[in-house]
Amino acid sequence: MKLYYIYILASRSRSIYIGITNNLERRLWEHRNGVGSLHARRYKEHKLVHYEIFGSVEMAIAREKQLKGWRREKKVRLIETRNPDWNELAPWREERRA
Repeated sequence: MKLYYIYILASRSRSIYIGITNNLERRLWEHRNGVGSLHARRYKEHKLVHYEIFGSVEMAIAREKQLKGWRREKKVRLIETRNPDWNELAPWREERRA
C-alpha cells in the first residue's frame, strides 16, 4: 500500500507552505537543498510543523486543496492543535553546520 502525505512547512517568521508527496523524507530533503518549490526556497520554509498521512492519492489531493483554501488563521489553529510551539516534526532533519 502506497502512502501519501500532505505537509506544512514553516519559516522562522512562520510563513507557511503546504504540499503533497508520496515520500516525505525525500521531499523535505529537496526543500532544504533548494530543489523544492520556488516559494518555499524564497521564504525559507523548511521546518516541518504538520503532516497527515493518506492511503489514497485522491484523498491527499482533496485535503491539500481544502487546506490551501483555508484562511491563514484556520491553518495556524490546525498546526497549533498538535504542535503548539511549531516544533520541527522530522526526526531525520539535518541541522545546518556552522
